[in-house]
Amino acid sequence: MKGLGGLRSTLLNLSIKDVNELYACYMPFVRNSGLFIETRHAYKLGDEVFVVLELLDEPNKFPLSGKVIWVTPDGAVSNRKQGIGIQLTEENALLVKKIELHLAGLLNTDRTTHTL
Repeated sequence: MKGLGGLRSTLLNLSIKDVNELYACYMPFVRNSGLFIETRHAYKLGDEVFVVLELLDEPNKFPLSGKVIWVTPDGAVSNRKQGIGIQLTEENALLVKKIELHLAGLLNTDRTTHTL
């Protein structure tokens, strides 16, 4: 069982202030969808993380958990931001719908993201 110190090391804050950043962070190609989180902390595939998400002008923050399914290391050849992608759980289905409403019309574009 992890101690409190281990739990704190897996808590991340993600504040997305505009639709362009939301588009760059969103991972619709992942089962149940996913989010990219810029971080310098080293994570491994399969690690569980807990996130407090501030989404655009939404009045409430969204607590969520996910599993690390993507890692972009520091100095990646693609010059992408260092961070992780997390797979959301089925419990986040309403949040995913809300995100996709904010991204209406952008999801089928060829713009680059933090992952692809």
